Amino acid sequence: MVSISDKSDKKRIEKAFETDFVKSKSIDGIEIKGYDFSKPFDLSKFLDSYGSTGFQASHLRIAIDIIKEMRKEKAVIFLAYNSNMVSSGLREVIAYLVKNKLVHVLVSTAGGVEEDIVKTIKPFLLGSFGMDGKTLREKGINRIGNILVPNDRYIEFEKLMNKFLLKMLEKQKKEGRPIDTSEFIHELGKEVNDENSIYYWASKNNIPCFCPALTDGSIGDIIFFFKQEHPELKLDITDDMVRIVNIALNADKTGIILLGGGFVKHHACNANLFREGADYAVYVSTDTEEGGSDSGARPDEAASWGKIRSKEGTRMIKVYADATLAFPLIVAGAFKD
Repeated sequence: MVSISDKSDKKRIEKAFETDFVKSKSIDGIEIKGYDFSKPFDLSKFLDSYGSTGFQASHLRIAIDIIKEMRKEKAVIFLAYNSNMVSSGLREVIAYLVKNKLVHVLVSTAGGVEEDIVKTIKPFLLGSFGMDGKTLREKGINRIGNILVPNDRYIEFEKLMNKFLLKMLEKQKKEGRPIDTSEFIHELGKEVNDENSIYYWASKNNIPCFCPALTDGSIGDIIFFFKQEHPELKLDITDDMVRIVNIALNADKTGIILLGGGFVKHHACNANLFREGADYAVYVSTDTEEGGSDSGARPDEAASWGKIRSKEGTRMIKVYADATLAFPLIVAGAFKD
């Protein structure tokens, strides 16, 4: 048995106590406190309580405040999102923002365009993450996480697109130039009559959508077959690079809202490089930075490239969360006045 009667042992114990209980200095800060559910529920107070909850809840509250400031300062807001955001019910949330002109520039993937249009034909359905891929393939059903898309949706979409591509080819011949991808998406939005559609409202409100990877999806597959008979069809991405950069250059202030990662993140941020960076940035993503990917990078990495301003007054935050959970709350707090 170890004895602490020896004076040297007592000194070590006293030192250990001092080490364990370092005297603290007074600091100012927000008291950690959650929402009081014993009172009548109030959404505004509930979202306010996130600010004192800690962890990602507090990041979400900061995100709301940053977007509120974007709007107050009349910043041009770039909303960038992956196709899975449109696969999910966030499609209707994004459509609400576009309908009410609460965002000003869209950046998306091919899937983020085509899945919105496909949903105007037939809805997607809820399944589960554990469904067997082989069995689904035999039934002609595609799975996006726990969301199911039967092939008949894409068959009808192909019919719509073949007629649309003929229109675009006629437009190309008449005007003697290739069609810009943002122009392509704008015209496609005119083909549908569904108020739940993002691009229905983007076309009506003249809100541009940029997608330099427009062929990376079903649209590209349909174009492949279309060009077997009409090889003269051409799409141009270069004019859109000029257009998106000019939007950023001509803005007094800009803000970026990002849902997910990939090229849409970089495309929105890179457009702001030419104006010495965006003034505000809110990322919502589950990706982390350890692998060095741009998708996982925090806003301050973009600041090192000059894509987000590193000057005093720049506000940026990354919310580490599934956007289907976090973004509706952000919209409720930042866009519902």
